[in-house]
Amino acid sequence: MDCDILVIGAGIHGAAVAHLAARQGRSVEVVEQYSHAAEGTSSRSSKLIHGGLRYLETGQLKLVRECLHAQRALLRERPSLVKLTPFHIPVYTHTSRPAWKIGIGLWLYRLLGGHPFSRVPRNRWPELDGLETRGLRAVYRYYDARTDDRALTEAILHDARALGARISFDTGFQRAECDAGGCRVECRGPDGIRIVNARHVVNAAGPWVNRVLAGFTPSIRPLDIELVQGTHIVVPGTLRQGIYYLEAPLDRRAVFVMPWQGNIMIGTTETPYRGDPADVHPLAGEIDYLLDVYNHYFSDRRGRDDVLDSFAGLRVLPAGEGRAFSRPRETILHQDPACPAVLTIYGGKLTSHAPTARQVLNNFNGVSR
Repeated sequence: MDCDILVIGAGIHGAAVAHLAARQGRSVEVVEQYSHAAEGTSSRSSKLIHGGLRYLETGQLKLVRECLHAQRALLRERPSLVKLTPFHIPVYTHTSRPAWKIGIGLWLYRLLGGHPFSRVPRNRWPELDGLETRGLRAVYRYYDARTDDRALTEAILHDARALGARISFDTGFQRAECDAGGCRVECRGPDGIRIVNARHVVNAAGPWVNRVLAGFTPSIRPLDIELVQGTHIVVPGTLRQGIYYLEAPLDRRAVFVMPWQGNIMIGTTETPYRGDPADVHPLAGEIDYLLDVYNHYFSDRRGRDDVLDSFAGLRVLPAGEGRAFSRPRETILHQDPACPAVLTIYGGKLTSHAPTARQVLNNFNGVSR
């Protein structure tokens, strides 16, 4: 047997599983189709380590609590990469949620493990980076954290390698045959086809998860999923007071405006995506949408010519009715009884990668060490 656990995908969840497995003394290998870690969604997120304040409205209290506790752990364990940052929620006459309701939400957020919050006095509003004050009724300040998602993923993978994990880049999964003893996995890397024999396989391929599952024998029943595109743009400017949590005037979605590498990043969108995950790219309509949100709330207007960069990633959500924005965001760990050696991670949040890794490995407690 070449390894106890073979992980397919070197995004944040694949890296976290590999790191924890190596810490537990398991032999582990990660195969990644690209030449670097975090080439997919794990480098194209909103860069936030947060509890998910908006998930309170849909009753996802367990998810919020888990994420907030994971955030506190990351602030302790990765202080150079995860930074506590002030967030601001402006409440206007046209805002769909009144100030009292937001205050109750922040109080519950604090109760579940969040940090202290307050209201910004009116005489301090002019300091808020040019935020529009016409019709402004209140501004709440609370604290969540942010990170460089690619750097965080690379750091976790580096630590996994230091503990003995093998990382194989430019190596794509081809197919696998599994039985009661494990899986015989065929991969294609720089030196051609290679066979890896593993007791268990973790499918952490992000938006490619069901494509990976299609290569297993016996066949594994996939879950019905939807891919949702999230686009961010970067424009010139400076934000000195932190991050702004805004309500998009068009559809009432949450949009963040935040400092990023000396400029301003705005995101994200939620656009249904059908196609090859490798081809995802920002759409003109998404860029206009994000510029409209920014220009609605800030006095220094930005246009298409001001966009310095744009990028898009894909979220994996369970298929369902209604808008993606209001869909549950819990991570789903899927094992088909026809092939119990294989576990697939559907969805997952940047913040809660460590709890997800623990749940994955708890499913493999019987693996020989």
